[in-house]
Amino acid sequence: MEGITEFVNMINGFVWGTPMLVMILGVGLFLSVGLKLMPILKLGTGFKLLWSGRIPDKDKTMEGEISPFNALMTSLSATIGTGNIAGVATAIFIGGPGALFWMWCTALVGMATKFAEAVLAVKYREVDDNGNHIGGPMYYIKNGLGSKWAWLGTAFALFGSFAGFGIGNTVQSNSVADALSSNFGVPTWVTGVVLMVLVGAVLVGGIKRIADVAGKLVPLMTLFYIAAGLAVLAVNAAAIPDAIAMIVHSAFNPVAAQGGFAGAAVWAAIRFGVARGVFSNEAGLGSAPIAHASAQTNNPVAQGLVAMLGTFIDTLIVCSITGLAIIVSGAWTSGENGAALTSLAFSTAIPMGNYIVAIALSVFAFTTILGWSVYSEKCVQYLFGVRAVKPFRVLWILVVPLGAVSSLDFIWLLADTLNAMMAIPNLIALMLLSPVVFGLTREYFIKKREDEAQAKVTS
Repeated sequence: MEGITEFVNMINGFVWGTPMLVMILGVGLFLSVGLKLMPILKLGTGFKLLWSGRIPDKDKTMEGEISPFNALMTSLSATIGTGNIAGVATAIFIGGPGALFWMWCTALVGMATKFAEAVLAVKYREVDDNGNHIGGPMYYIKNGLGSKWAWLGTAFALFGSFAGFGIGNTVQSNSVADALSSNFGVPTWVTGVVLMVLVGAVLVGGIKRIADVAGKLVPLMTLFYIAAGLAVLAVNAAAIPDAIAMIVHSAFNPVAAQGGFAGAAVWAAIRFGVARGVFSNEAGLGSAPIAHASAQTNNPVAQGLVAMLGTFIDTLIVCSITGLAIIVSGAWTSGENGAALTSLAFSTAIPMGNYIVAIALSVFAFTTILGWSVYSEKCVQYLFGVRAVKPFRVLWILVVPLGAVSSLDFIWLLADTLNAMMAIPNLIALMLLSPVVFGLTREYFIKKREDEAQAKVTS
């Protein structure tokens, strides 16, 4: 086992090394420039489309199974999770406050990446044997790049199938079990069994039920966590300007050891800021477009505008609140790490802050298990056909309690490695298909301007 761990460690160091970080940021920057910063400039348009798309199309004038709003909530159910609570804390613990700056950079260019992923997912989606719309990197690689690139789509599906059982299942149930055990004294096996039952009850209904649950749970829990985080910031309001200055300064300068913080080089801030940013918002991984491919829409660009909000909400709002709370409270020099560091930051500012974090982490992790079940299921379906879906769901449900009671150091390492390996074929496809994204986007906004001009004439 030690030899396998060393081997995976070696691969991890390579796939999360300089080339990968340059590739993630580079592709995002290339798409941002090609789109003329449209994702940032059209944030308001995205939120309008999100609001208007919250009601399912019962008349079936739109292709797809779930509303655009629920498609984003399904995507957010997978992204808003341990990465926002434990991942941000780990990035700051290892890379210092400057890691948060690089998370912001990843998010700003990641909005263009997420937009492009969703546009391609809807453009090249298919209808399976059950009449459901399916899509994602494996389909836009196969249908957009042709048969000679099909092996790349298969590679993505293979990595996604296995990665889900780690990052989207066992790691999440382990986080819930640990949080409930340390804060409420709930035995880990009890948490595992309860989670298994809850996940099973939702998964039986497929993506429509998952989307319905996500559409209700995710907004409520996100608002609850944001409100608690803002309360922490309000208590420490005087420290916010200095905290922001420290974040920017330490993004480009080494941070000396202080208190329980061991010190960090600039490279550590960049590496862990980008890696944890991608881990949290999944821009470039290729997972989110699998959910957006099922959205009820007749226009790929419209869904892309909704999809890009996932990165904005996940990183620029939720992760920023977590990171700022950790820094302004002074908890970042305590020597704590992971979810314990976030709990400390909240508990020093507001009553029962550690319980709030534990509850938020539990609900976020639960919805992540649901969201990632969609991603891995579609990868398995791509590889083995629709008949593999039911056996996959049974296996997914049975694995949940195993994660709750197991030591997952190796699983974390393997999942982190597979995540990066998912990104490689997806980023290649995004670059090669970027002219399609640019062309569709240009056509969409030209038509939008023409329709608005026509409406003014007729009125």
